[in-house]
Formats: sequence, C-alpha cells, structure tokens
Amino acid sequence: MRALRFDNAMLRELPGDPESGPRLRQVDAAWSRVRPTPVAAPELLAYSRELAAELGLTEADVHDPGFAQVFAGNALLPGMDPYAGNYGGHQFGHWAGQLGDGRAITLGETVLAEGGRRELQLKGAGLTPYSRSADGRAVLRSSIREFLCSEAMHHLGIPTTRALSLVGTGEKVVRDMFYDGHPQAEPGAIVCRVAPSFLRFGHFELPSSRGNVDLLRRLADFCIHRDFPHLLGGRASQPLDELQARGAFTEALYGEWFSEICERTARLVAGWMRVGFVHGVLNTDNMSILGLTIDYGPYGWIDDYDPDWTPNTTDAQGRRYRFGWQPRVAHWNLGQLAHALSPLFAGVEMLQAGLDRHAAAFAEAERDNVARKLGLAECRDDDLALMQRLQALMQAAQADMTLLFRTLADIEPAQPSVDALREAFYDEGLRRAHEPAFAAWLRDYAGRLALDPLHADERRARMHAANPKYVLRNYLAQQAIDRAEAGDPSGITDLLEVMRHPYGEQPGREAFAARRPEWARSRAGCSMLSCSS
Repeated sequence: MRALRFDNAMLRELPGDPESGPRLRQVDAAWSRVRPTPVAAPELLAYSRELAAELGLTEADVHDPGFAQVFAGNALLPGMDPYAGNYGGHQFGHWAGQLGDGRAITLGETVLAEGGRRELQLKGAGLTPYSRSADGRAVLRSSIREFLCSEAMHHLGIPTTRALSLVGTGEKVVRDMFYDGHPQAEPGAIVCRVAPSFLRFGHFELPSSRGNVDLLRRLADFCIHRDFPHLLGGRASQPLDELQARGAFTEALYGEWFSEICERTARLVAGWMRVGFVHGVLNTDNMSILGLTIDYGPYGWIDDYDPDWTPNTTDAQGRRYRFGWQPRVAHWNLGQLAHALSPLFAGVEMLQAGLDRHAAAFAEAERDNVARKLGLAECRDDDLALMQRLQALMQAAQADMTLLFRTLADIEPAQPSVDALREAFYDEGLRRAHEPAFAAWLRDYAGRLALDPLHADERRARMHAANPKYVLRNYLAQQAIDRAEAGDPSGITDLLEVMRHPYGEQPGREAFAARRPEWARSRAGCSMLSCSS
C-alpha cells in the first residue's frame, strides 16, 4: 500500500495533553495522543472507491492486505500520529461537560495532491481518555449504517463527513441495544471516516465553560487559518503564529467566521429537510463547525410524512430531535456556540448578526426547496402555503414523502389525477378518505403551474434533481445489516451502488425505491434505533 503525505496541523498548532494513552481523565487541552487498540482479524468489508481515489489510493492499494491492517488500527503509515480530540457539549439541551472522542481516533491529516487536506479518523478503534464508561468499540450494525449514510448523503449533494472503509474486527462487542437489560455479543467493526475537519461546536464550548479564553482564542484562530482560509484572503499562506503576532485575528474576523458557520448550518439543515433525513441526536457535540452532517448514530429517513417523528428511542418522550424541529434545534445550538465564543467579542452585535444570518439563510434555502420540489422557477409567498397544505395532507393520509414528491413530477397539469399518486400511500382507507382534499390540492397546483414559465420537460428535470428516487430507507440498511451479520457483506456494496445515483431512474433496481414494507413498521433497526453502537 502506497504512503500518504501527512501534515498534522492540529497537533502542531494547538496545545496537547502532556499525558498520552487511554487513561480516563479531565484534559485542559485540545487533544490527547492515543494509539488505536489492535484487533484480532481485520477484514475489509466495503470501501468508497470515489473517496479512495480522492485520497490518491488505487484499487490495488485498497486490496493490499496492509490496507485493512491500517484502517483497523493495527498498523500506522509513516506520518500518522494518532490522537483523540477534546470537546464538550449540550446533550438533549443540558450541559454535559467534557465529552471528547470516546471511540474515535484521528490517525492524521493527509494532504491531497490537488490541495486541501483530509482528517482520517477511525470510529470504534478502542479506548481513549474520553471513553468514560464505554469500551471505545463499535458494532457492525451501527458501522454499516454510518458507512452507508455518509456516502449516501454525499451523493445526494448534502455536506457530510465521508466514509473510506468498513473493516470487520473479528471480535465481539457486547451491547445492550435498547438499554433494557438485555445485552448481547455482536460482531465488531471500524469505520474510517474522512473530513476536512472534525471540529465541532463542543470544541469551543468546553474551554469557554472552563474560562480558558487563551485556548478558546487559539482554537478559533486555528480553525479560521486551516478550515476557513478564504476569510484571510492572501494572508492564508502565512504561518499561523506570524498572523497572530501581527494581530490578524480581529473581532470583525471572528464575527465574519461565526456568520459563515451560521449560514453553512442553515443550508445543511435545509438539505436534510429537502430529502427527509432525521439526524436523531443533534447535540452540540454533534454539530460540525464546517456545516457537515456528522456522527451518524440513531438517524432515520422519513417514510410516511410525519414532522413529529424521531428515530431515536432515547428521545421518544420529549421528541426534541424530531424531523420538524431540526431547524429550531440547529438555531438553539448556534446560540450555545455564540455564548461560548462571546469572550472573543466586546459586545453581542456581531454574534446576533450571525444568528440573524442563519435565520435569513434558512428561509432562503427553504424557499429554494419549495421551488425545486414543486418544479417552479421561483417560490412566491403563496407557494409556501401551497407546500404547507400538501405536507399537512401527506401527514394526515400517511403518504410516503419520497414517493409522493417523485411521482408528482409526472402529474399532467391538464388532467391532474390523484390515482397517479396511489403508490405513495400506506393505507388504502386513508387514501380514499383524503382523496377529495388531494384532488383539490392538485387542481390548485395545476393552476399554479399554468402561471409558471418552466416548460414541462424543464419542470420534470428540476423536480427530479431535487426529489431523490432512492434514499437510504431504514429497512434497506437493516437488510444489508442482516446479510452482513450472517456472513455476507455483499448487500452493503449492492446498496452503496444504488445510493451512488439517488436522482436517476436505475432500471432494474426499482425495488430499492419501494415504500417501507409492513414488516418494517415496528421492527428494531427499521423504526426504533438507539445511541447504542
């Protein structure tokens, strides 16, 4: 396997823990050195060929026996310098203190041939100083879900961390899936996830909560210099310490940086709402500074449209992280980040401006969602009401979100027929009961299309580009998990291949676009998920 070039800026530029190793402890630094714990029998189960190529790895590199050894944590490439990041966070609305990478270990930051860098991080690689009462490992089922969804989101065009590889460990991991006193030994696995940065809101919350303004400021300067270099213009190529000595990091720059974080977050969440993705555990430690989807735990995909649905059993009572609340929670989380960054500002004006930018950016992105999903050239104010009426009908009739919007593109405006939407309904009685209301909505929609400048072919292409035919429905992922746990990982690769082209028709693969089968309505892993992995 060929070598990669590493430049581990975080270790070079930010203060680290003087102690190395996995002993549990409170750490007043940005990171702690820790080595992955070797596993018994690493086996490559799946990989992303696109991401491998981006990193400069060939097919021969991936299939070299050394690849599985490295990305299981049994061996290191020259230049790798493993560490775990230190951060805190608000969990379910409450401050949780120090959290950190409890089962994730960053191998290093590799530099791409065409510029830029990527952090390579193993999830499930063993104990770290932040593992608390856990074992630092991950089970196969959750690892498959993270691997598949990372890549599915990328191909949907939604900002996300990526997944390079999925490696089986040859070891068992004991987990109590629903925390109900029934632990079981499950096969273990490790995902190598990849991102330009794994910095989270919680990285800044922790030093701020401790009154460590020096570390807070150094983190902010480092993040701007490495991850937002465009904000520095032509100065970005200068060493960080020189820029700091010259006073380049001003309050105005911090304000511009926070404002961009807010806008990126708004556009990220709008993307989730467009395709029906529910993160499931939007704690501040699971929010990326770069506006990436990060930490695929108890996520889910909307089948029958329900804005109150959450896939996370831990959240079943309060439903804080339900589908329809994701924009609200993201704004709340940004408020906590603003509070954490406030020691860098003389007043609140710039922070409030960032939060206002978030609200405006989300409203703009939502209008764009409405226009694209309905096949309109632009979204007028009354189009928002038209969409809200449709969503209310979908919820009342238990219509499948993905199927209905995809089928809507084929409606003939001159003769809009509810019967054309038949496959989107889960309950025939509910469909018949709401058929008059859907017919009335379709007539109003057809009238709106008559006023729109897009031609029929343009409208259909616009809608197909916004409304995926294939999404990673929970039951599809569970079927791949069942096959893998029985010793056949080919279902992972088969499903990944479908998810590479979510907006295309893919003749012969229509079964992957079918609505949720009845057996999956209440099965564990299909509708009920937990943080256990």
